[in-house]
Amino acid sequence: MMRSIWIVAVLLSVAAAYYIYLPLPSTISEPWKLMFMDSILRGVMHVSFLAHDLGLSRPFDIAKYAASWDEIKGPQSSPAIRVTETSFGGVQAQVFESTAADQEPLLKRGVVYFHGGGWTLGSGKMQTYYLQCWSMAEELDAVVISIEYRLAPEARFPDQYNEAVQASKHILTAEVLSRYSIDPKRVAVSGDSAGANLAAAVVQQMAFDNSAPIKFKVQALLYPALQALDFNTPSYQQNGHIPILHRPLMARFWLEYLNGDPRLVPALLANNHSTPTPSPEIAAAKAKTDWTKLLPVAFQKSYKPVFPLHGDPKLLEKLPGLLDVRAAPLLAETKVLKAVPPAYIMTCEHDVLRDDGLMYATRLEEAGVDVTVDHFEDGFHGCLSFAFGPFRFSVGFRSFRSYTRWLKENL
Repeated sequence: MMRSIWIVAVLLSVAAAYYIYLPLPSTISEPWKLMFMDSILRGVMHVSFLAHDLGLSRPFDIAKYAASWDEIKGPQSSPAIRVTETSFGGVQAQVFESTAADQEPLLKRGVVYFHGGGWTLGSGKMQTYYLQCWSMAEELDAVVISIEYRLAPEARFPDQYNEAVQASKHILTAEVLSRYSIDPKRVAVSGDSAGANLAAAVVQQMAFDNSAPIKFKVQALLYPALQALDFNTPSYQQNGHIPILHRPLMARFWLEYLNGDPRLVPALLANNHSTPTPSPEIAAAKAKTDWTKLLPVAFQKSYKPVFPLHGDPKLLEKLPGLLDVRAAPLLAETKVLKAVPPAYIMTCEHDVLRDDGLMYATRLEEAGVDVTVDHFEDGFHGCLSFAFGPFRFSVGFRSFRSYTRWLKENL
């Protein structure tokens, strides 16, 4: 009996080690901790997709349920930070207010923040985002407004975008800014991953919105997702299996956002939405994602562009959002980019979205916009969030300090 138990225990240990272990670059921050954390996240996603395949739930339901365990229950204030829940233009939000200057007639910085999660997962109430916004309010002596936009599948593009614009326009009014003692000349928009996508899209739209006289002073984008026309940029090729955002999962998130069939993941990964003889519209869009021209040579390395032999032109008919600048801010016209405020763009070497951020930085610089690229050689997707919560990484602390330092100096 004991022998059988021992054999089973050894087999389970080997299976667990096999599932946890991933060959990671030596340059990535704390690889063994990252492997363990990623095995938990992958496990949750696998169970979530299996339940969907068995007809028990929608694709991300179990992942959403697991994420809800990490949510802060109700606003929790302190003498230094006052936290309230409210809505702006009908969109729910949490407001983190520094109380340091309550007794002084000084106006504060303001930051409108959009959380990440592939437009499908996440919440500003999750411990990592809650603590991040709390710390930002404290570090910057600011009012940080974390927007709770609706998620897929209940909301699909352009719902999240519309809610982001709606909330931002409502916040950038004299009435709301005065209520929270925010300086109208010192308001930033920021976000990470899918949230950075929304932040970039919002700032582009509001740059030409004459109905909104108060504008964002700066934009701060953390490892943004900015295009879905090329899933074979050098960073996608290099980091396709690197935690915590694997290449197929990013394609799945885009399909959730754009209301596409999840069975199209292989077609997107093969760049089949491109064709050897594209239409002028598609050719113009592809030129704005041409990493051979937009990416610094050091990041191109020895990678080659991936072109399909035939392609599927009908794919773009099924997914028109792929060419919609509201979903893919990297596709914006130069005249639009010229009107947006100075930008901070954080990129991570071990992240499939690295090149989205770097290409956007190049396009902004070519349009005459002041851009700060903050690149972390040991960083991975989402690393800043891991300055907080149960899984803390050194690169998380460093990236958060760098991000808040830029905001402090430029806002």
